[in-house]
Amino acid sequence: MTAEILQYLSVYLGSTLKIIIGPVLGVTYGINVWITGTLTTLGMMTSVYLVTFFGTWVRHQTQAYFKKRRKNLFSPKTRRYVKIWQEYGVPGIAFLTPVLFMPIGGALLANAFGGKKADIIKYMWISCIFWGFLLSFLVAFAGDLLPFLDLPER
Repeated sequence: MTAEILQYLSVYLGSTLKIIIGPVLGVTYGINVWITGTLTTLGMMTSVYLVTFFGTWVRHQTQAYFKKRRKNLFSPKTRRYVKIWQEYGVPGIAFLTPVLFMPIGGALLANAFGGKKADIIKYMWISCIFWGFLLSFLVAFAGDLLPFLDLPER
């Protein structure tokens, strides 16, 4: 029982960092694909909630440290983020978060560009449910097509 709880917890916590970690761990542990999708979605949303509601406080606490380093404001990467924001807004950032950014990065980006918290939460929920279950099913039923994952036989 304890081992099973630890497996569920690792799928959940892995998804707070990067979405693909949850489905891969879920398949590795032999967890049901629906449970894996749910844990992946909840893990992603945990990091989105934490960044959205505590991100401003963390930014203010760490600003003094980062002000010491002078960094180029515009790079190709930041220009790409601005372009995504200008063309698609919060829905675009939310949709691309699992694919291009980590859940933390997508939430930071949406908050940094001034997205409303209610919109960020709403669109991130939609995106997380879509991508969490899609990737869980893909890894569970087509993961053997990616030999570098070294997933167990189902």
